[in-house]
Amino acid sequence: MTRLYDDPATFTEDMVTGFVAAHPSYVRQVPGGVVRAKRPRRGKVAVVTGGGSGHYPAFCGVVGPGFADGSVIGNIFTSPSADDAYSVGRAVDRGAGVVFSFGNYAGDNMNFGLAVERLERDGIRAHNVVVTDDVASAPAAEQNKRRGVVGDFVVFKIASAAAEEGYDFDEVVRVAEHANERTRSLGVAFDGCTLPGQDHPLFEVPEGRMGLGLGIHGEPGVSERELPSASELAKILVDGVLAEAPETGSRRVTAILNGLGATKYEELFVVWGTVSRLLAEAGVEVVAPEVGELVTSLDMAGCSLTLTWLDDELERLWQAPADTPAYRKGNVEIAAADADVEDEALPELPEKVVVVAPAEGQATATTVVKALRAIADLLHDKEEELGRLDAIAGDGDHGRGMTRGSAAAIEAAEAAAAQGVGPAAVLVDAGDAWAAKAGGTSGVLWGAALRSFGDLLPDHRAALPGDLAAGAAAALAAVQRLGRAELGDKTLVDALVPFVEKLRSEVDGGASGREAWARASETATEAAAKTADLRPRTGRARPLAERSVGTPDPGATSLALALTRIGEVLAGDRKDGQK
Repeated sequence: MTRLYDDPATFTEDMVTGFVAAHPSYVRQVPGGVVRAKRPRRGKVAVVTGGGSGHYPAFCGVVGPGFADGSVIGNIFTSPSADDAYSVGRAVDRGAGVVFSFGNYAGDNMNFGLAVERLERDGIRAHNVVVTDDVASAPAAEQNKRRGVVGDFVVFKIASAAAEEGYDFDEVVRVAEHANERTRSLGVAFDGCTLPGQDHPLFEVPEGRMGLGLGIHGEPGVSERELPSASELAKILVDGVLAEAPETGSRRVTAILNGLGATKYEELFVVWGTVSRLLAEAGVEVVAPEVGELVTSLDMAGCSLTLTWLDDELERLWQAPADTPAYRKGNVEIAAADADVEDEALPELPEKVVVVAPAEGQATATTVVKALRAIADLLHDKEEELGRLDAIAGDGDHGRGMTRGSAAAIEAAEAAAAQGVGPAAVLVDAGDAWAAKAGGTSGVLWGAALRSFGDLLPDHRAALPGDLAAGAAAALAAVQRLGRAELGDKTLVDALVPFVEKLRSEVDGGASGREAWARASETATEAAAKTADLRPRTGRARPLAERSVGTPDPGATSLALALTRIGEVLAGDRKDGQK
């Protein structure tokens, strides 16, 4: 288990501090992640890796000449925020654009997508290359739904080598997507991993068994079978990946036999001996294989096999030299045009304009702060429970993410309210802080929901029941626009839609705001409980859909808890004349 930490809540920040201190000649820290210690030549396309931490040496360990220009670092197993990705993207841009690459997870897609939009508004060309190599996570006909696992490493390396060679923006994107199309992976787990501060793993594998088709975020395998010998495991992995071989006509591959954190190198070499023989017997020639830990999952016991079917271009780029803290190949010549880290200061963001609201707006803002404080306290108390729900079919980070997000939101909200602003400004700051600190899918959705709800609350008068109903509807629209989830997908939408509908119905029927909210919260709680009967159709839980049946969705559960607590605040904060 993960034993060494000071405060589990700051584990990632503490790790990054130590990583930068250990490798000052390679990396420097910027808000949201790390970038090369020396900026590359002007006109070079920047390649940025990204995702949650807990996977070292991916993703930050491969920042350096010949490999990535920067890495966006999220909390453990949690997508970094859009602010983090935007910050790193601005820091690495050398005038030729920024290519982000990451695994295919909902939170990463949302946050990096928002970062791309912001960079392009700044005049910086940007694009996302999403890796989809995990054959166990979706059928071949739905390759776009597959997770990115150790194929990340191959795509990152090839895209980075192309940029180092001088490929232009479109060509870097093309070759990265080409590499992804030709990459397949399959993994197994012998035991789960343990988040810092926890005394039990996210999942357990019974003695003498293994999980087949695991994810790299602490997700268990999609099925279980008897623990095989090394040779038997080699055959399972080779057969599973070759069965998904792309139709390329190539018989040359590169291969990664990857350890997930607690499987020793010696064990991997034993397995590789049989893997290499089986590939040769299948008529597959292996070029420059890697055996070791390249994409880990904290202390998970397990391994995976990745194959990329090569052509001349991919082979050259895979074998191109690289020099990074965790991965070195060949001899890298640093271009004479490389600039010192201090050669350019990043443009400063404009200062926020503070607009003081009338007394009525400030009173509503005070109620908003009380509600956010109550939510933060509640989610802190429920962190472990929500994490257990999430670990059934996900990565177990929901409770920790919600705690971090809500704590950041209340801090930002209190600071905003102290300046005398109205509820909209308070919720904008709270939403941005929630998204930035929580990361992941829930972070970006809660951030957008708070912002959208606040836009419908007036500054010049007390909030009326109709304002609450309109704000809730706007929050739902924002969540569905970003998350693209519908009723029945087993997400927080399954609790939010009934809440919004009930709230509108009660308000239209003449109920006061607090009465309508209380009844709508009861409806949301009932709807959240009913998600136990659903199979997830989106998000990280989808590959383990059957396992999640019988357990309510953690996002819907936390939302219902928060809505109920807000109702309690409204009931206790009613003033004379307030509807």
